[in-house]
Formats: sequence, C-alpha cells, structure tokens
Amino acid sequence: MQSAEQRYPKIEQLALTLVTTKRRLRHYFQSHTVIVRTNQPLRQILTKLELAECLTKWSIELSEFDIQFQPRSGLKAQVLADFVSELTSDGNNKPWELHVDGASNREGSGAGIILKEGDSVVVEQSLQFHFTASNNQAEYETLIAGLKLALSLQVQSLTTYCDSLLVVQQIRGEFQVKDPSLERYWLMARDLISKFSSFIILHVHRKKNVRADILSKLAATRADTQTSALSQLTLEKPSVEPLSVTNINHLHDWRRPFLEYINAGIIPRDEINPQHFKRKASLYTNIAGELYRRGFSQPLLRCLNEEEAKEVMDEVHQGVCGNHIGGQALAAKIVRTGYYWSTMKRDCITIVKTCDKCQKHAAISTKPAEVLHSMEVSWPFHRWGLDILGPFPIAPGQVKFLLVSIDYFSKWIEAQPLARITAEKAQSFIWKNIICRFRIPREIITDNGRQFTDNKLGSFLNNFNIQHYFSSVEHPQTNGQAEAANRVIL
Repeated sequence: MQSAEQRYPKIEQLALTLVTTKRRLRHYFQSHTVIVRTNQPLRQILTKLELAECLTKWSIELSEFDIQFQPRSGLKAQVLADFVSELTSDGNNKPWELHVDGASNREGSGAGIILKEGDSVVVEQSLQFHFTASNNQAEYETLIAGLKLALSLQVQSLTTYCDSLLVVQQIRGEFQVKDPSLERYWLMARDLISKFSSFIILHVHRKKNVRADILSKLAATRADTQTSALSQLTLEKPSVEPLSVTNINHLHDWRRPFLEYINAGIIPRDEINPQHFKRKASLYTNIAGELYRRGFSQPLLRCLNEEEAKEVMDEVHQGVCGNHIGGQALAAKIVRTGYYWSTMKRDCITIVKTCDKCQKHAAISTKPAEVLHSMEVSWPFHRWGLDILGPFPIAPGQVKFLLVSIDYFSKWIEAQPLARITAEKAQSFIWKNIICRFRIPREIITDNGRQFTDNKLGSFLNNFNIQHYFSSVEHPQTNGQAEAANRVIL
C-alpha cells in the first residue's frame, strides 16, 4: 500500500484489497462466480448509498462481476490464526534510550554515546574526531553516529536525550537552520530519523546528562546485572562531505565561430545569412591555433578576446607611451600595433568617454545645448510686447501705473496711464490702442502677471486669433523689446 492508503480505515483497506484482486485477476472474475468469505460487513458497506468517493468508485467497478459475499465460518483454528496475526507484538519494538553529547575545544573534538534498553543492555561509544569541528557540528556528528548505531542494532523505537538546545529544536523543526554546514547535517539526521517507527528527542540539562561520567567512571557506575560494551572509535572525516565550489566563467568569444568554420567548415546554427558569414570568414586565417585578420595593405592582425582587448586598450590609451588620445585615433593606433577585434571602434570610444583623466583635462565646449532661435518679425504690427511700469507718484486722476506696448518691427510705442491694473484695463488698452488704431496683431508677448493670465483676456484674444505668449519666469529678457521701451520711458 501507498503511504496514503495505509491511513485508510480497516473496512476501506479490505475493499481496496478486493478491488486490487479484481484488477489483477480480471479474466477469472469475468469467467466465474466469485465467493468472498469475510467476517466484515463488506457487502453492506459497498451497497450503502452514502459512501465516500473512493468507495463509490470501487462499488461501481465491482458491480460488473458476479460476486457473492458469505460470512466466514467460525473455526477454532481460524480464530487462533486471526488472534496471532492481529495481536502479535513486535519483539524489536521495545523502547531504547540514546544519550549523546559532543564537545569541541583547542585540544580537539570528541563525542560520547550511550544506547541502552531499560536496565538490561548498555552500549557505549567514545568517538575522537580527527578533523576540526565547531561545537554545534560536534553535537550533530554525535547524534548521527548514535542514530547509525541504533539502526545497526535494528532499534525501532528510540528516545534521544541531548543537552544542546539548538540541535534539539532544529530537529523538532522549531528552530530554523540558517548555517549551510549545519543544514547538511540536519538533512542527514532527518533521513536517519525517518527509518525509525517511533522517535522522540528531548533536551536535558548538562548536569543531568551523566553520560560523560559513565564513560569516565565505567567501573563504578556499571551494574553487575547489565550487559555492557564500551568501544573507542576514531572518526577520520565528517559525516557530510564538504561542498566544493568551482567558479566557471563562460565568456562569449567572438573568434570561436570563425575558428570552427576555418577548421571544420561549421556554420553557426543561429546565422541568418550563411553567405554573408562565409564572406566575413574569408578575411580571417588560423595560424598555430590563433585567429588572424587579413588586410589589403597591412600585415596580419592578431585577433583578441574581450579580456585581452581591454588590456591592450588600457596600455595604449594610458600606459607608458599612452597620451589619452580620442576614440577613433586610439582604434587606429591599436591597428598599427597589430591587434584587432570585432567591436574595436565602439570599445575605444567607450573607454575614452569613461576615462576620468580625459574628462578632467579635455577642452571645455562652449556650444549651447540648444540651437539659438531668433525671433524674426516679417511685417509691421505683427508682434507686440506689453509691460507695466510703476507704481509712480500719484498723479491727477489717481493714476500711478503705466501700461506700455511696443511693436517689434517698427519700434512704435503706445502707453496709457492707469490707476489700477486689471484684466479689463489690459483688454481695453489692446482694443483701443492696438486693434482699432493699427490692425489685429498676430502675436502678443506679456509677462506672467495676473492681469495678463486672466481667462477673460485669454478668451478676448482667442476671438481675434491672436497668439498669446508668456515670458519666462524671472527672465525679463524674453520680452526684451518691451523692457527696452520701458528703459527709454524711464
């Protein structure tokens, strides 16, 4: 039975036995009437309406055959056989006790094990480690050695006592195993524990774990009625093999496809255009296992991999004879030196851009980040600039501000004194002094004052298809023509 089937109730296990027999002996079941003698209510269970899912499926499978259930006769021999088979106790299932303790100090590492069955049998072992182990590793080594000893004696039920709280809680699953070396010990211990039918591990205080005293003073502590055995063993290496890590770097070498084609005629599988690859491969040759590139008017160039190319670039660019030249010049100098790789120009430009000294001592570029855009005006009264001056000393009519406008083409200035600055005043000024006197302008430039950003003024300008532009904040030079007119007025 599988592990899940072993947890079935007794009656379901009997039904499973009948179904398994039917599957194995199907041709017998189809040819004959099958009589099943049992002392269990198997027929009533299989014909019951309210069944478990598995029983329902089995009942349907058995319904196609002629199966008759009969009660088993009560023979005395059969009763005795049932009693012996069902109630016989396992002689090897007696509880055993395992006391373990490990120690690690400057002088070395060791362990002591006591395996006993009640007061009748005592098996003692003293282990000496010929390898360096921490205290926790020594505790695990001791536990693993004790479990192996118990399994060798075919012990089924075992109770283990250990004075290491960390090991006990980790075995129980209450503590997490974070150390990778202890994790391998933990896995091995759990694997050994799974082979026992019953296993319990308990934590005891160091003072109560008198195993060390029993091993050191065996003659005084051993009873005359006990069957005792003491063995001194040596453990040459840890129970778990140390992990070996090898660092393997698979670097992409651009030379490998060309060498494979030159040596064996192999074209890469991912090559889209084989003819193009063959034309490129014709520029290379293999000399003593090294790839060289042919040139029209230059000697053979030795092809380098990624690491060699970086060393050559560093030496030529900033080595003994290096003068921190530009990227294109650096690539040409490397070619004259006799080296080549497929991404030479791009790599040389990149290393020059990332060179700290090249960035510190390079010429400072004075070019603007953006091309300058000149504000061209093609005809008169096309673009007007508006600005406000003031406040001035109060004049007759309570006026103290001056609204000034200037035409960018003819430099014609219009001005009007105001007592208050509002969007209605600005709209009235544009209507009377600009539109009615000259024409409808194409563009008007103002600052970001509230009188110019008002929605009513914006709607008024949109009705005449006038483009309204605002100057940059804290940058009056944007509306420089209006500022120049203000300077003339002042």
